[in-house]
This record gives sequence, C-alpha cells and structure tokens, in this order.
Amino acid sequence: MSQEILRIENLKQHFTSGKGIFAKGYTVKAVDGVSFSVKRGETLGLVGESGCGKSTLGRTILKLYEPTDGKIYFEGEDITDYSVKQMRRLRKDMQIVFQDPLESLNQRHTIGMIIEEPFVIHSVGSPSERRKRAEELLEKVGLPKEAIDRYPHEFSGGQRQRIGIARAIALKPKLLICDESVSALDVSVQAQIINLLLKLQQEMNLAIIFISHDLSVVRQVSDNVAVMYFGEMVEYGSAKEVYQSPKADYTKTLLSAIPITHPKDRKKKRKAELETKKVGAEAPQPAVTQ
Repeated sequence: MSQEILRIENLKQHFTSGKGIFAKGYTVKAVDGVSFSVKRGETLGLVGESGCGKSTLGRTILKLYEPTDGKIYFEGEDITDYSVKQMRRLRKDMQIVFQDPLESLNQRHTIGMIIEEPFVIHSVGSPSERRKRAEELLEKVGLPKEAIDRYPHEFSGGQRQRIGIARAIALKPKLLICDESVSALDVSVQAQIINLLLKLQQEMNLAIIFISHDLSVVRQVSDNVAVMYFGEMVEYGSAKEVYQSPKADYTKTLLSAIPITHPKDRKKKRKAELETKKVGAEAPQPAVTQ
C-alpha cells in the first residue's frame, strides 16, 4: 500500500483588505476549511472555476502564502509553522510548475542557467556537474541537450513548459504541484505534456496535485478528485466515483458542461435527456386544491 506523503487538515487562507478613509476592511475566504491527503505515486485532481481558490490552495500548501489556520503535514511532519529557513530545506522535495512558463522563466537567463538554479541554491555539484545534469534533464523532458545555451523566447509554449518541468524535477522532488500547467497550450500539446508528467510520475514515484478548471483533462490523470467552490471543497473521492456518480450539485453542473466530441457519446447523452423529459411529462401531477 502506498504511503501518505501529504495531509491537509481544515486549511484556511483568508485575505483581509486594509481599511481606507471611505471604506471598511473586508475578508476574502480564498480557502476555507479544506482537508485531504495524497499518497506517493498518486495524482489528486483539484478542479473548479476560476477564482474558486484552487491555485491559492496550491501555494498555501507550499507555504508561499502563510496559512490563516489549519494544518499541513508533509511525510508525517507538521510544517504549518515552519520558518522560511526551515522551508528552504524542504523546497527540494516540494516543487511547482506554473501556468505560464514564459513568465516563470527568467528571460535573461539561458536554459542551462534556469535548470541549474536549484543546484546552485542547494549547493549541489560543481559547475561542470551541474551543466551535465542540466543536459540530462533536457533530454529527460524531450528536448535536445543543445538547447542548454538558448533563451526561453526561442521556444514554443509546450517546449517552455518542458523546461519548467525539467527545473521542477531537478532535485528529484516527492511532490509536484501543477498549477494550470497545460491550460495555455493547444490540445495536441496538452496531451504531450500530460503524457510526460505521467511518465515522470511513474519513473520517480511522484505525488502530483494537478490543478485545473478543465474536468476532461483532470479525468485523464487523476486517481482522486477534489472539487472546489468559493474556497470550500464540495466533493472529494476517487475519479471514478466523482465522474460517474457525483453527489454535489455543483459537480453535476461542471460535468454537464464538458463538451462531448464523439458522435456516439453525443447520441447517448441526447437520448438520456429525452428519456428524462419523457418521464417527467408522464409523471402524475399533484391535485390542485382551491
């Protein structure tokens, strides 16, 4: 049985605005009492509409934001109140891949400098060893090692995302948070990046939190799925349970909005809708009393 690597208990992230001369301060409950766990080698799909708090949750888990309340356990260790210095030790085990690689990659640095940065920060290897390792990482994510001396703007969006992934796995992390990491890519490129992530997960026994608003993409990669709505988790379960037998009305609404591309599946859905309408029309109507 796989081992639990991350456990979140009643986590909250509230942001309070400052008071002005003409306005009172107010609190935004971006994350409000969320609990779940992730095991080694598992993928948790975190879904919901834009603004529901899923990206804030990802950043709070990594303590890029200090949590308002609740607990964060990593490998059984309570890291909720860890200092910046203590978290620096854990950064090699907890990494993130952002949505827009063009913004997350330093445009003035070569690809080699970008991928070697984690080694420099954690004092790993000599300059020649770092360069060799960077070349190996490029090849691992499907890019030629000759790309090492080029700059981010010389690559496509999918290639830049591969570079971001190479940097994220440089120190062999145990947990990878993918924050909308394929949403800005074309469908064909999305599939390539997803396949790369699944391959790396299998090779490295990675735990992944896959954050996305796209339920069809989440379905492809997730073992378990958590659905967020206005900072709260409204549904949590195995991917099969959530997609085949959703309990929350909000989840049902999200699932109904997924476009169906295959003609046979569209026909089945239309037939089910017609049967539902037919049953409703034939149902006995309540008597009207004056």
